[in-house]
Amino acid sequence: MPSPARRTAGPDVDPQVDPDVDPHVDSDVDPDVEIRTVAVGGVATKVALSGEGPALLLLHGFPHSWEVWRAVIGPLARRHRVIAPDMRWLRTGKAASLEEPTAQDYDAATLARDAECLLEALGATGAAVAGIDAGAPAAFLLALRRPDLVRRLVLMESLLGGLPTGGPGSEQPAAGGPRWWFGFHSEPGLAESVLTGHEDRYIGWFLDNGTLGRGVPSALREAFIAAYTGEDALRRAFSYYRALPSSARQIRDATMTARLTMPTMAIGAHPIGAALEQQLRPIADDLTGHVIEDCGHIIPLDRPDALLALLQPFLAADIVV
Repeated sequence: MPSPARRTAGPDVDPQVDPDVDPHVDSDVDPDVEIRTVAVGGVATKVALSGEGPALLLLHGFPHSWEVWRAVIGPLARRHRVIAPDMRWLRTGKAASLEEPTAQDYDAATLARDAECLLEALGATGAAVAGIDAGAPAAFLLALRRPDLVRRLVLMESLLGGLPTGGPGSEQPAAGGPRWWFGFHSEPGLAESVLTGHEDRYIGWFLDNGTLGRGVPSALREAFIAAYTGEDALRRAFSYYRALPSSARQIRDATMTARLTMPTMAIGAHPIGAALEQQLRPIADDLTGHVIEDCGHIIPLDRPDALLALLQPFLAADIVV
């Protein structure tokens, strides 16, 4: 039976995995963070690594990169081997099959398989997995399909397509209802043609909105804008949204035959609140829910200390003393 909440204020793919990584040091990154490039599914993926201990995989959303976790990597790496990749749409190299991205290249099943293969390539036989925003559906599907691999699961600030939102007597699933950009991003060819040349203003809006107007450090802001600049970069990112119907079907089908059996934590802020927890409660055996008050959507940037206060105790059960 699900445990009571404790709240504070595509088809399967078979990516090729190249275990031979090409490590190099990024001078702009904390010296305790190593940057590697790992080939997963024919896609050259930048991965930030830090620390030793049980593996902890961190999956970012839009419009982020692995750097969204910068403020929490150091503390988490004191007791874990932190693995923070760029998601597939930020690939650093091209694969022939992805020259013209389609929605099927970016659905939840493909992203979950990328995560699985990355762990395999790095020699991790088990991991705690955390996903925020667009990283959450991949983390969720990976946990459903590979409970032997995912020891603990953290999902943040995302609604999972394919699952009911809310329940009898529940409040509005997410403050303000569906967000306007989902439809804008989903129309093939539209958003990237309109936004090319205006990326700084558009990405900047998400960063400001996602931190309730508090903003992010200028170096991070510039890094995120650079990652999403250019029509090709935008098209790849928006292909994730164009895959949402496929992702919803994959999630719905997976929950027909599987449950979340590992300890799971749902963390909400603004605008998702408790809606994600409400989605997970019927299908999770061991679920804890939290809402961080006065916190924007991009939790690791807006309230990293509050996030660490939740993550560190939850992850501590993985530590063998």
